[in-house]
Amino acid sequence: MIHIALACLLAAISARTLPQPSTTTSTGAGDLGALIAAAQPGDVVRVSPGCYRGVVTIDKPLTLEGIGRPVIEGFGRGDLILVTAPGVTVRGFDIRATGTDLDKENCGIRVLAPRAVIENNHLDDVLFGIDLRGAPDSIVRGNIVGGKNLDIARRGDGLRIWKSDRTRIEDNTLHDGRDAVLWYSTGVEVRGNRVERCRYGFHLMYSHGVRIERNELVGNSVGLYIMYSDTVDVRDNLIARNRGPSGFGIGLKEVSDYRVERNLLRENCVGIYMDDAPFRPGAAEICGNVIACNNTAMSVLPNSKGNTIAGNAFFDNLRTVTPLGRGDLYDNSFARGEAGNFWSDYIGYDEDGDGVGEWVHEPVALFSELMEREPRLAVLRFSPAEQAIDFVARAIPAMRPGPAFVDEYPLTQLPSGIAGAYAAGRTGREEEEGMGAVGAAFAALALLAVSALAALGGLS
Repeated sequence: MIHIALACLLAAISARTLPQPSTTTSTGAGDLGALIAAAQPGDVVRVSPGCYRGVVTIDKPLTLEGIGRPVIEGFGRGDLILVTAPGVTVRGFDIRATGTDLDKENCGIRVLAPRAVIENNHLDDVLFGIDLRGAPDSIVRGNIVGGKNLDIARRGDGLRIWKSDRTRIEDNTLHDGRDAVLWYSTGVEVRGNRVERCRYGFHLMYSHGVRIERNELVGNSVGLYIMYSDTVDVRDNLIARNRGPSGFGIGLKEVSDYRVERNLLRENCVGIYMDDAPFRPGAAEICGNVIACNNTAMSVLPNSKGNTIAGNAFFDNLRTVTPLGRGDLYDNSFARGEAGNFWSDYIGYDEDGDGVGEWVHEPVALFSELMEREPRLAVLRFSPAEQAIDFVARAIPAMRPGPAFVDEYPLTQLPSGIAGAYAAGRTGREEEEGMGAVGAAFAALALLAVSALAALGGLS
């Protein structure tokens, strides 16, 4: 009993003498650095409304919480918040006006330690937004990051994750920056974010085991570009109107073990671009996506082999699946079992009503081939003349270009589970189909065009 009583007495003395976490609340605008210096590790420092000057350095584990959205102002010079200690939370601030020095990478919030939580902050007029360097197990959630009004090449990255494994990037909005980049980071989750009016929505390099889902990448130069990475899942994203010089919705370069599923890719220059993907044998699945109203649905280099492309809905694209350079795409499978893809330009029929066409889908695109050789033919794009030229190619085998791929089990009904995305992506097809009644009137024009190109040597 004496030993038990002594132990209880020592515990009570230790509880009194050890420092306990406390809550400190500022009383107005002033020196935020002094508040942080006075705090103990584990404290919650609540900052009242007001304007505070950066740079703020947090060198101990604590929570810095803004009440009523206090402002941390840089007045166009330098960085604003620097986190050098693990276990720091920064939440609830308006952070604005960094410097513009690209060499120094002036930044709104830079984190150099693990287990940070950066949430519910509004960053505006910042060169670089949120920059995690060697900050594994961190969370970046619910922030709004807006870049500077500069030419896109002079902006910084709205979000940069570098050597920060197991980071979660959730429910952020990034706009008018340069890129959002994930480099050398494993096990990152990117979920529920919106990126618009940037160069790259998200750009991954050497980042493995990454999951990208339920994001909206809209109106950028490129939506999502993945390079030199393994084990990447891209699911349930909206990727639209990315129309820069390359204009890829999704780009895959030397990527292995990937699944691109249930995404809506619409109105991009290229829906999906592939270069040497998969890089190594393994899972390579592009399934259940709606790929609609793009200039080109998929541009694939012939070195991309071993993909399963099935259960997708391709419709109203100017070109469907196009090989880049010489070669074909026969080393990829356009069906899984006896189910292929839905093609809006499929000309076959379903006699037995099983949802699979009786003819294979071999895209005949003589007009597109002619337009590649003679760009002035673009004036006839979408006209009945285009339909007539492709009809001639189907009717006269000598004029038919060889198909780049074959879908042996084309679907005549939408794959299950993507009808909603199909309805959201469908634009204007009814009006196009309504022009069929006058198609015969343009057949002669189409034949004249073909004859003229043949006389010029365009078909030789």
